[in-house]
Amino acid sequence: MMQRPVVGIVGSAGAYGRWLRTFLEQRMGLEVIGHDPADPASDDPELLLERAQVLVFSAPIRHTPALIAEYVQRSAGREAGRLWLDVTSVKSEPVAAMLRSQAEVAGLHPMTAPPKAPTLKGRVMVVCEARLSAWQPWLAQLCAALEAECVLATPEHHDQVMALVQAMVHATHLAQAGVLRDYAALLGPLQDLMPYRSASFELDTAIIARILSLNPAIYEDIQFGNPHVAPMLDRLLAQLQTLRSQVEQGDDAARAAFRQQLLADNREHQGAALLANGNYTFERVGYLLADLTERNAISVHLPEDRPGSLRELLHVFERHGVSLASIHSSRTPGGEVHFRMGFVPGSDLQAMQRAAVEIDASGIGRVLPR
Repeated sequence: MMQRPVVGIVGSAGAYGRWLRTFLEQRMGLEVIGHDPADPASDDPELLLERAQVLVFSAPIRHTPALIAEYVQRSAGREAGRLWLDVTSVKSEPVAAMLRSQAEVAGLHPMTAPPKAPTLKGRVMVVCEARLSAWQPWLAQLCAALEAECVLATPEHHDQVMALVQAMVHATHLAQAGVLRDYAALLGPLQDLMPYRSASFELDTAIIARILSLNPAIYEDIQFGNPHVAPMLDRLLAQLQTLRSQVEQGDDAARAAFRQQLLADNREHQGAALLANGNYTFERVGYLLADLTERNAISVHLPEDRPGSLRELLHVFERHGVSLASIHSSRTPGGEVHFRMGFVPGSDLQAMQRAAVEIDASGIGRVLPR
């Protein structure tokens, strides 16, 4: 095994393939070659099989098993002693297809769309170690460099869990989107409902927007490509039908059944600790949403990512006598880190303006337009 292997990415023109290539080149200093039918300028598959000690399949779920089978046939044993990986959202079939090769095999599933950040820090990645020996230390090095919270699972268990963690979440939110569309003729489009929003409704509509904004083929394959999804949908429909029947019945007995089955039984199943942690998370998100609605705020990009940059920025507000109520960071699609500072009620608007002018003039940061 090589300490600095050449990595080949099958599907290098896809969103995850592009992100992974940048990560491997810039963060790990590796040579990366890639083939993608969507990119006529990409490398030939034969080059990947000849030169890549690590081969990563980053293709649509529905095409991945057949694509792997094609590479097994093309490779014809040359893959022995090498490492094959995939990064699809369903694991059983891709991993089984890779195991038909003579390579060492692991399935990876980053639990996020390609992030704007350079690593997966703060995100989960499921790792299915199917056949590993010599490449185990290098895979551990890759996981460490990705900075993900890695969870080990078998491919079968992964797919069963994903029917809940991914497919159920997507299905319920897509159903909500359909209901909102159905009600639009009566109550108006979604933007007309937002003034009435609760924190829960705002979070749900944000998830709906996220799903509808990304690659629809991924969400389609998560529903259709996992054999455990249909049984999950049966159970989800049964729960909704139970609620529907109870509401239709409407009497004290139905209310008692609702309280027991959908509230008390579920509360007992969750347990006190999980409920407390979930409530705390919800409250923190609520505080964030409240902060982000504050109009008395300034957003700044710090061009120099170095220790002390944020401290210099905060000192500007201190010199002008402006007190902060909140500070949050986010990353743009281009990778810039922006800080949003909210100020206490009654802050001197002229002092805030003077601070903004100094930030721009000094080069500490760039004040962003509202």
